Amino acid sequence: MAARAAGPAPRKCGRRGAGRGPAAGGGGGWWRRAAAMEEFRRAYARLCAAGGAAPQEAVLRRLRELGEAPGRGRLDLAAQSLSLETCGALGRLLPGAAPFAEVALGDCGLSEEGVKLLLHGLCSNTTVKSLDLKGNNLRTMGAEALGKLLRQNKSIRSLILEWNSLGVWEEGFSFFCQGLGANNVLQRLDLRNNQINHHGAGELAMALKRNASLQELDLRWNNIGLLGGRALLNCLRSNKTLKRLELAGNNVPSDILKAVEQALDHNQDRQTILSETQNRACMLSKEILNLKDEKTKQFLDLMDTIDKQREEIARSGRISAGRVSQLQEALKEQHSIMNSLKAKLQMTEAALALSEQKVHNLGELLSAMKQEQANMVERHFAELQQQKQEGADREGKLFRDLSACSEKNLLLRNQVDELEKKCKVQQDQLFQLKQDLTDTTAELKLRAVQAEERLEMEKRRLKQSLEDMESLRLKEVDHMTQHMEASERSLQDRVQRLEAIRIALEEELSQVKAAALTERGHAEEELIKVRNQARLDEQQRLEHLEEKLRLMTESRDEAQNCCLKQKQMVSEAQAKASQLSLHTDALRRRIEELQQDLNSKEQEKMTEVNKVKVELQEQIGHLQAERTAQEGLREKIAALERQLKVLSSSHREALLDKEGEISVLLEKLRMREADISRMREEEAQRANLLQNAIMAYVQGSPLRTHSSRK
Repeated sequence: MAARAAGPAPRKCGRRGAGRGPAAGGGGGWWRRAAAMEEFRRAYARLCAAGGAAPQEAVLRRLRELGEAPGRGRLDLAAQSLSLETCGALGRLLPGAAPFAEVALGDCGLSEEGVKLLLHGLCSNTTVKSLDLKGNNLRTMGAEALGKLLRQNKSIRSLILEWNSLGVWEEGFSFFCQGLGANNVLQRLDLRNNQINHHGAGELAMALKRNASLQELDLRWNNIGLLGGRALLNCLRSNKTLKRLELAGNNVPSDILKAVEQALDHNQDRQTILSETQNRACMLSKEILNLKDEKTKQFLDLMDTIDKQREEIARSGRISAGRVSQLQEALKEQHSIMNSLKAKLQMTEAALALSEQKVHNLGELLSAMKQEQANMVERHFAELQQQKQEGADREGKLFRDLSACSEKNLLLRNQVDELEKKCKVQQDQLFQLKQDLTDTTAELKLRAVQAEERLEMEKRRLKQSLEDMESLRLKEVDHMTQHMEASERSLQDRVQRLEAIRIALEEELSQVKAAALTERGHAEEELIKVRNQARLDEQQRLEHLEEKLRLMTESRDEAQNCCLKQKQMVSEAQAKASQLSLHTDALRRRIEELQQDLNSKEQEKMTEVNKVKVELQEQIGHLQAERTAQEGLREKIAALERQLKVLSSSHREALLDKEGEISVLLEKLRMREADISRMREEEAQRANLLQNAIMAYVQGSPLRTHSSRK
């Protein structure tokens, strides 16, 4: 506040009573304070007895009253005549933590040594906030002790030195001013009626230039004069913390008082602006911390989603491995079926070789019989020639023999016709058997082709499902990375906007106070909008992630359904293969029965050897064609096995690539987090630089600019 011109302040003598207020704490705090005061009283009595002096009854009574009264944190010994021994005992009890925050020693008539002992004890005290030493006629030694107290004590906020004579002794007052300049804790100083002249005011001005904590200074009723007022006015150009300076009763001109008042008003405005900027910086720091917490939450959510996706990928890998193993088992079963078919083919080939051997034996027998028949014809012709030469007597016999031979010939012809009929019947049976064999082989080939087509379709479907899952996962990872980059860019844009708002606020601090308030309102509205926008973005992102999870669960269910269908188809193929194996066994038994019938009718097929040989050659051609078809099937099976190996290797490579991509994404996330931490550190450094710049600007702005603006 500005200095006020008023009449001389009358000195108040006599005992001052301290106002009793409500209890500061609860019952437990009061009991502890009472116990501490009782211990303080006992220690005082003990120290006095140890020093060979009786304790003062007035001091003991006052300490007892303070201990009994609730809510009292004030040691009030005002208007008590304290002896040197009492001062020494109190000085030894005051260091450290005392059970009170205020000490009132006004009008106690303290001696120089007593003041020195008391203040020496207060130098290391940490609980006393207010000290009242008015009306004690302090001199050089007291001023030096006060200067030492101000240098060393870090807890006293208020110091009352009214009605002393500190300004009479310039050397002691200079030491006191040096201590005041070195102090950074004291906020209120009362130096009324201390006979301070313009030299003392100059010392005070030098101390105030160095002091950065004092807010109230009362110099009423001294002898400062014009020079002292100018010195104090000049010190206010560098001191920006003093808000109240009382200069009434010092013969200071009114223009200096007005200038001092303007400087103090400027300091007050500057303090309010500084407090507002500090509050705003605190709000911004809180907002930054909130953004940091939200970013950490987003990062943790992202890591959880990545872990879930990794688990889904591992689960899909295990499912695909199970599918591959099932397909391998199915292929092994097909291999076993093909091996059985190969064995059956080898058996049929061996049977064909035996039949060929039998045909060869039959041909040899037929040639032998032809040779015998030719020999018989020659013998008969020789006999006939001999019979012709024998004579006519045998002619009748020959005629009779000829008729008999003709009858035998008829009988033989009838037998030949019957044999031809039997051969035709057997040929029909053989043709029917050949037709059945071709039908069964065609049916087997058709079923094998259908099984291969089903297997190929299942492979293509499995490959398509794997590719779809992989593409979905890649799309989701890309979308998440894009969303992260967009969120990071939006956060950076928001930080830049906040930085621009803060810079604008810093530029407008030097302008009108009303404009600063409106800008603060705008900034708060912008922060609220940004916070709402961030919350909306977070909610949208959460909804998007929930939709992704739902899609992933649906794709997983579809994959499980595909697996079940494939298992059913494999079981059906196995059942069909078992049926085919049973049918081939039945055909093999039927072929064996036919071979037995052929063995039983070997003698009846002598005349049809050539036809049988041709038919056997045709069967051999059909069997060779079937063998080539089976070799083609073997090649297809080998190609399918190679394709399965290639697919399994490509699937493993794809899984390794995805794991590498996941590790790269994690590394990018770590780099982003490092960038965010670096940006936060830069923001903190910028905030510190901004605060330092504001302080420098506030401390370096001239008074005349502020007064001209007003």
